[in-house]
Amino acid sequence: MIALTPSPAIQTWTACGRVAFMTAWLVVLSGCATLPPWIRGGTSDADRSKYGATADQRMNDLTEKAKAAKAGSSTLQTEFTRDLARQVFEEHDPRVRCAIVRTAAGFDTPAALSVCRGALEDPDERVRVTACTVWRERGGPEAVELLAARYSADREIDVRLRALRELGQLGDKGAIPVLARALEDPDPAVQYRAVVALRRVSGRDLGDDVNAWRAWAADPEGGPEWSIAEGFRSLF
Repeated sequence: MIALTPSPAIQTWTACGRVAFMTAWLVVLSGCATLPPWIRGGTSDADRSKYGATADQRMNDLTEKAKAAKAGSSTLQTEFTRDLARQVFEEHDPRVRCAIVRTAAGFDTPAALSVCRGALEDPDERVRVTACTVWRERGGPEAVELLAARYSADREIDVRLRALRELGQLGDKGAIPVLARALEDPDPAVQYRAVVALRRVSGRDLGDDVNAWRAWAADPEGGPEWSIAEGFRSLF
């Protein structure tokens, strides 16, 4: 079979044709005002009015409104967080829902607490991870209870690991029972995270030996007193 090579003239015409075709489309795309902004670029007020706010715009709005609410009266804060509770149900973008949860965490109203609690059940794991962090920041007995429940119930490993990590960061001894159960998990990553969390909660350093931590967790109050060396290790 003989391979046919186009003549130089044909090759030049073809290349020019491709360039002309692409140039024409660039002109159309850049100049057509009816195309949505995510194709032609730009986020003017007209774009927002016609297509709605982008995810970034919605998050920026949250930031500005939260600042105003923080500086306002308790009534304004109550109204703002009620609006957050409505928004989190209507918002389809998980990134924006994460922002809503983080915003709600900065307020101490019934609606804000509802947003933070509900986020632990969000269908997107990114939102549930954010909720775990929010509850560690809030702290208290309810945080221990909710994080322990999220570790036990969640199917996503990233969420379970984050729940254990935040339980350790809380430093509340009420977390010891769930952390002790995590030592029995078949996943080594879960076991390791439980060990790290127990180290923080207990103030002890038994190394990375899961069996040593299992023995301690079985009788936290009956173990040997700290040695001086163990005390120094716990500082680093």
